[in-house]
Amino acid sequence: MRIKIDLALCQGHGQCAEEAPEVFRVVNNPTAYDHTELIMESPDEALRPKVERAIRYCPNRVISFEG
Repeated sequence: MRIKIDLALCQGHGQCAEEAPEVFRVVNNPTAYDHTELIMESPDEALRPKVERAIRYCPNRVISFEG
Protein backbone atom coordinates (compact mmCIF):
# COMPACT_ATOMS: atom_id res chain seq x y z
CA MET A 1 0.00 0.00 0.00
CA ARG A 2 1.36 3.43 -0.97
CA ILE A 3 -0.24 6.59 0.46
CA LYS A 4 -0.56 9.95 -1.28
CA ILE A 5 -1.61 13.32 0.17
CA ASP A 6 -2.50 16.35 -1.94
CA LEU A 7 -0.63 18.91 0.15
CA ALA A 8 -1.96 21.79 -1.95
CA LEU A 9 -5.44 21.04 -0.55
CA CYS A 10 -4.56 19.73 2.93
CA GLN A 11 -5.54 22.12 5.72
CA GLY A 12 -4.15 20.13 8.62
CA HIS A 13 -7.41 19.27 10.37
CA GLY A 14 -5.64 16.28 11.93
CA GLN A 15 -8.31 13.61 11.51
CA CYS A 16 -5.80 11.36 9.75
CA ALA A 17 -3.28 11.71 12.58
CA GLU A 18 -6.00 10.82 15.09
CA GLU A 19 -6.99 7.71 13.12
CA ALA A 20 -3.49 6.52 12.19
CA PRO A 21 -0.78 8.28 14.24
CA GLU A 22 1.75 5.67 13.12
CA VAL A 23 1.36 6.93 9.54
CA PHE A 24 0.42 10.65 9.71
CA ARG A 25 1.32 13.71 11.78
CA VAL A 26 0.18 17.32 11.59
CA VAL A 27 2.84 19.95 11.01
CA ASN A 28 1.93 23.29 12.57
CA ASN A 29 2.72 26.21 10.29
CA PRO A 30 2.44 29.65 11.93
CA THR A 31 2.37 31.53 8.61
CA ALA A 32 -0.07 29.36 6.63
CA TYR A 33 -2.40 26.40 6.99
CA ASP A 34 -1.17 23.47 8.98
CA HIS A 35 -0.66 20.37 6.87
CA THR A 36 -0.23 16.65 7.22
CA GLU A 37 3.05 14.88 6.82
CA LEU A 38 3.51 11.20 6.07
CA ILE A 39 5.57 9.34 8.62
CA MET A 40 5.28 6.16 6.52
CA GLU A 41 4.57 6.35 2.81
CA SER A 42 4.23 2.56 2.53
CA PRO A 43 2.91 1.24 5.85
CA ASP A 44 2.53 -2.40 6.73
CA GLU A 45 -0.68 -4.09 5.63
CA ALA A 46 -1.70 -4.43 9.29
CA LEU A 47 -2.30 -0.64 9.33
CA ARG A 48 -4.72 -0.74 6.39
CA PRO A 49 -7.89 -0.39 8.56
CA LYS A 50 -6.48 2.71 10.25
CA VAL A 51 -5.40 4.23 6.92
CA GLU A 52 -8.84 3.55 5.44
CA ARG A 53 -10.45 5.37 8.38
CA ALA A 54 -8.03 8.27 7.95
CA ILE A 55 -9.04 8.53 4.29
CA ARG A 56 -12.74 8.27 5.11
CA TYR A 57 -12.66 10.97 7.80
CA CYS A 58 -10.42 13.50 6.01
CA PRO A 59 -12.61 16.64 5.72
CA ASN A 60 -10.89 17.77 2.53
CA ARG A 61 -10.67 14.31 0.91
CA VAL A 62 -6.97 14.74 0.06
CA ILE A 63 -5.63 11.31 1.05
CA SER A 64 -5.58 8.26 -1.20
CA PHE A 65 -3.67 5.02 -1.50
CA GLU A 66 -2.67 2.43 -4.08
CA GLY A 67 -2.39 -1.25 -3.47
